[in-house]
Amino acid sequence: MARTLSLRMRIGLAIVLAMLVVLGGRLFHIQGLDPAGHAQDAVSNRLHTVELPAARGNILDSQNRLMASSADHYDIVADPRLIGEYTVADEALGLQRPVTIEQTAQELATILDREYSEVLEALTAEEIHYSVIARSVTPEVHQQVMALRAPGVYSEPVSERTYPAGSVAGSVVGFVGSDGPLEGIERAQDEALTGEPGERIYEVGADGVRIPTATYEETPAQDGQDVRLTIDQDLQWFAQEAIAAKANEYNAQWGNATVVDLREGSEGEILTMADSETVDPADPAATDELFRRPLALTQSFEPGSTGKSVTFAAALEEGVVSPEDQFTVPFRLTVDGETFRNARSHADYQMTAAGIYARSYNTGTILIGNQLDDQTRYDYLRKVGYDAPIDIGLGIDGESYVRPPEEWDRRQPMTTQFGQGYEGTVMHNVQLYQMLATDGVKHPLRIVDATIDPDGTEHPVASEPEQVFSPETSEEMLKLMEGVVEYGSAQGAQIEGYRVGGKTGTAEAASQTGGFDGYTINFVGVAPLDDPQFLVSVTVHRPAGQFGDWDLTDTFNDIMTHTLTSYDAAPSEEESEAYDGFVGERQDYPW
Repeated sequence: MARTLSLRMRIGLAIVLAMLVVLGGRLFHIQGLDPAGHAQDAVSNRLHTVELPAARGNILDSQNRLMASSADHYDIVADPRLIGEYTVADEALGLQRPVTIEQTAQELATILDREYSEVLEALTAEEIHYSVIARSVTPEVHQQVMALRAPGVYSEPVSERTYPAGSVAGSVVGFVGSDGPLEGIERAQDEALTGEPGERIYEVGADGVRIPTATYEETPAQDGQDVRLTIDQDLQWFAQEAIAAKANEYNAQWGNATVVDLREGSEGEILTMADSETVDPADPAATDELFRRPLALTQSFEPGSTGKSVTFAAALEEGVVSPEDQFTVPFRLTVDGETFRNARSHADYQMTAAGIYARSYNTGTILIGNQLDDQTRYDYLRKVGYDAPIDIGLGIDGESYVRPPEEWDRRQPMTTQFGQGYEGTVMHNVQLYQMLATDGVKHPLRIVDATIDPDGTEHPVASEPEQVFSPETSEEMLKLMEGVVEYGSAQGAQIEGYRVGGKTGTAEAASQTGGFDGYTINFVGVAPLDDPQFLVSVTVHRPAGQFGDWDLTDTFNDIMTHTLTSYDAAPSEEESEAYDGFVGERQDYPW
């Protein structure tokens, strides 16, 4: 018996000695061989890292008025590893009162207006160290949460995007979603707007509270840049109201009104890009998907007679015609077995080239255009921007399609002369008339004026102008456009005190099932012609009614008059320079 006990004691002592040796070795390793490493591990377990988001930049209009900005909000999050019972001072009892996890969850649920069960689940989630309790709460709610001083519950600052201008230029400004920027400037200029996040690192104790004297490092965030647009917010609102009224009047599928600055130093800046319906960035789902992006870029159509300006400008540039050249213009004209006619029946007229343009006669346009070969006319279409995407700084391109001459059918050598047989967007149309109004120089259309650093340093957006037509051709085209308004197809565009020029256009709208099932009508005008300041384009797609029932000059007149007044444009000092439309003294022949 004694011998058995002695054996057991020896075995027990051996085990104890072995454990002491292991513990001693471990202690020696920790304190003697790698004390710094293990101390660092302990610190690392206590370190907490919080990202400091950069403030998203503002979007401003041309007058520095806010169109999009960010408000400070907070995400309330928890580290379930640090959640537990804690004590708070009970002033009534003068004692420390314990607070359970369940009580913490109930208080948070009340403050955040959340379900108790959801909050408790977030606080007690297993095997994670990051759990979101509530997103984007206001500063007031954030203060109430932080006043609880609950260990393991903390906040992260976030930005809530707000849009003070509402739906004014909504499709231009764009909007953000839960996955980030989705449309418009918000998306196209996201890199500039976003900035660089910072970082805060500190140690927390077992109660989840920061240790004041321990590690604390902070890398400040670099806030995003502001983006200033060329858009004039007030003019944009006026244009939206005007085009919405016109689209409603004609029960049209959509309408667009665009205003472009032609003044020296500002050529090509888009002052308005107004659609008949537009998105409110704060509630994009409430708007039909068609209107969430700018129609002036997303919708292509045949320009119709506004495309005749390419034919006339090319003929003038190549020297094959002058404004007062005379032509016999029939109602119906057959070329290479294909017959073309004008909109209204009329007798053969002795007309000038200027008169053909003013009355927008297809047959006369063919007589002029056929003095150029197909390839030359095609080259000019491309020179002015057709058959190429157009980028104004919104991250989406306006598309245009023109088949090369070798792919044309028997009619296209003629139809392309009067704006049919190819497609472009409002922006393509506008770019053409911009260059015709500014000495033949193409100034790329743009909608971003500059980016602005947080310290106020501005970075203007540069553009490269390109001479497409000679100044002489530009000058003659403005005179032809003046005839359109003075005695041609757009007499309603006249504005008292100002010389105005422009061009009307009507073309059949292509059906998705083939063929045509409606019309697209448009008018582009410039004023004042003696010193072009502004261009206004009005387009309406698929208006109800019959061909010839529609008129856009009243809408143009309203928008152009408002623009000239808003910018204090001086009235014209020179008399009209429009050419006669007919040969001889009589100028009042019936249409």
